[in-house]
Amino acid sequence: MNSKANLLSLVKLTKRCNISSGGFTMLEMLVVVFMSGILSAIVAPSWSAFINTRQLNVAQGQVYQAMRQAQSQARKEKLSWHASFREQNNVLQLAVHPATINPSDANWHNLDASVQLDAESTLQLSNDVRRVPFDYMGSVKPPFGRITLSSKSGGKVKRCVFVSTILGAMRTAKEKAKPDSNGKYCY
Repeated sequence: MNSKANLLSLVKLTKRCNISSGGFTMLEMLVVVFMSGILSAIVAPSWSAFINTRQLNVAQGQVYQAMRQAQSQARKEKLSWHASFREQNNVLQLAVHPATINPSDANWHNLDASVQLDAESTLQLSNDVRRVPFDYMGSVKPPFGRITLSSKSGGKVKRCVFVSTILGAMRTAKEKAKPDSNGKYCY
């Protein structure tokens, strides 16, 4: 009988151990939540900066391609074409159109809503539209200039597209740590 009682108490002890060993304690859950919060606080600013930089890079590429398209169309059709840029309703827009078309009648395309024209932009400004005019050979008349883009959320990250020669040579650049002789950071 003694062995039967021992066997029965062993079965009860085994069942109790199996039941109590499942799941996590409240302390373990709090530690995991606390550590997740700390890691999120560390990663969030870096992720936000990465997203802002990525949006500026995409917008810079779109601006550069618009200028190249206007230059290509001018050469192809032997007509003057413009790459035009404006901010309408707090959104940066671009249009590629023949010089004979009024910019207000052009087909405007929105860029990312988080990108804006920066004060360092030096392209010709007329009626709130900045433009790069290409003649029938794809050349640009001086003065040359640049369009500078920055993030609406702030920060020092800038992206530029330059038109720098009479032949219509274009290049891209990004912000530098020190300003040039004119106090500009994107050169």
